[in-house]
Amino acid sequence: MSAEGRLIAGRYRLQQKIGSGAMGVVWKAVDERLHRTIAVKQLLLQPGYTPEETEEARQRSMREGRIAARLQHQNAIVVFDVAEDEGQPVLVMEYLPSTSLAAVIDEQGVQPPMRVARIGVQVAGALAAAHMAGIVHRDLKPGNILLGENDLAKITDFGISRAIGDVAVTKSGILAGTPAYLAPEVALGRDPAPASDVFSLGSTLYAAIEGGPPFGTDENAISLLHRVARGQFEPPRQAGPMTPVLMQMLCPDPVDRPTMAHTRDLLQAVLDGRPVPNAAPGAGAGWQRQQQAPAPPPPTGAPTMAYQGGMPSGGMGGGANPPTRVGGAAPVAAAPAEPRRGGKQVALWIVAIVVAVLVGVLAANAFGSGSNQGAPPRPAPKPAPVAAPAPTTSATPTTSSAAPTTSSQAPTSSATSTKKQVTKEKLVATVKKYYTLVPKELDDAWKLLGPSLQSQGKERYEDFWKQIDDVKIVGEPIQSGANVVVTLQFTKDGKKSTEMHVLGMVANTDGDALINTDNHT
Repeated sequence: MSAEGRLIAGRYRLQQKIGSGAMGVVWKAVDERLHRTIAVKQLLLQPGYTPEETEEARQRSMREGRIAARLQHQNAIVVFDVAEDEGQPVLVMEYLPSTSLAAVIDEQGVQPPMRVARIGVQVAGALAAAHMAGIVHRDLKPGNILLGENDLAKITDFGISRAIGDVAVTKSGILAGTPAYLAPEVALGRDPAPASDVFSLGSTLYAAIEGGPPFGTDENAISLLHRVARGQFEPPRQAGPMTPVLMQMLCPDPVDRPTMAHTRDLLQAVLDGRPVPNAAPGAGAGWQRQQQAPAPPPPTGAPTMAYQGGMPSGGMGGGANPPTRVGGAAPVAAAPAEPRRGGKQVALWIVAIVVAVLVGVLAANAFGSGSNQGAPPRPAPKPAPVAAPAPTTSATPTTSSAAPTTSSQAPTSSATSTKKQVTKEKLVATVKKYYTLVPKELDDAWKLLGPSLQSQGKERYEDFWKQIDDVKIVGEPIQSGANVVVTLQFTKDGKKSTEMHVLGMVANTDGDALINTDNHT
């Protein structure tokens, strides 16, 4: 291990140790050729490595330098050079006098949502550029965000990042990433993708606002991984205008998350005081384009996996994993490539498909001309029941929209399960309908509540709404997994107040969406 004052590669003079991580030790140093202050990261090997493992770690560090050097962004630490010291590589990087976001949280406690938004928009900009270059960070956490003067934020430590399309050299069984900030699909054993970085950044920003990551912390990494894999977390309580952004970033299914570029725009909207749009619809196509653009096509017959919320058959950390494919319906094996067909044959297939579609439409019209014409199709029977948490009484009933009770937990199962599909549009439509019924048509509104909110009793429910003159939705509700985030304006005794509510949704036995929990900020 090099000591203070040692000269590396004939030009980099070590001055003092300034940090350490899973893969190395970082030194403040001086480039004696260019006369500038730099940071030098040395590879850190654990005792007992075999020669093969030592070589693997050396290649990993070389790969880190190649990946990081591809990224040039004002909010990312620049890698200047990859040198060698006694046969081992060292990274020569930009030096930024700074404090990590982790240290800021430890010293100052929770941070104001607007400050977190300013930090987040900078980091999201750098990561959007990284994703465009085919780079996935893999280990986003507060310790890897450096804050300089005037809250200048820079992302660092791409040491366990993975270039899309590059050859993976991760040793079988090594967990790449900090469990508390991993995305659910990564905890399930999938390879990280750009969507995984979005979730990890959301977890990081959540921790800065709420004081801890969404899934908490646990010295037992396996126990924590299981919590992450389930994708259930406490909705933010102190996030204010950041709430809808965090809920979109923390969607359990990667296809429902915004891209990193969309995330940057959402955070900028918070800073500008503008309504936060819902970037989730259509985000899946954006992820597929972003993943396909920089990467070469996979070998013929290579398997691709889709995240479905269950443990893959191979378990966690079982060697090289298939890439995460977002937006798919089920794990499938890609069929061998067929020979390219001639233009004439393709045209005949197109004509056949069009004819089949027309026949199907005519048949549907013919069979649908009876008494059920115009009725929406009913979902498949028997949804998986969703366990509802016990309600807790709110001390200030006027701050609860669905009822004077709130639940501090998110529903324990998604209302959009694979056994009984409840569409995103249906979740939002139920919320919109509910707030057209209250406070006047309470009998019909009561039918749209789930078992948790109905457990308060209808009499208390009616007493609460008798105090409210009017309520209306401001902007567009935002669906996030089994939750719908909605901004409400209440009118009472001529005075107006605005609140943001996170509504936990469930499905009843008929497949209809119900409002089961209500958390408000």
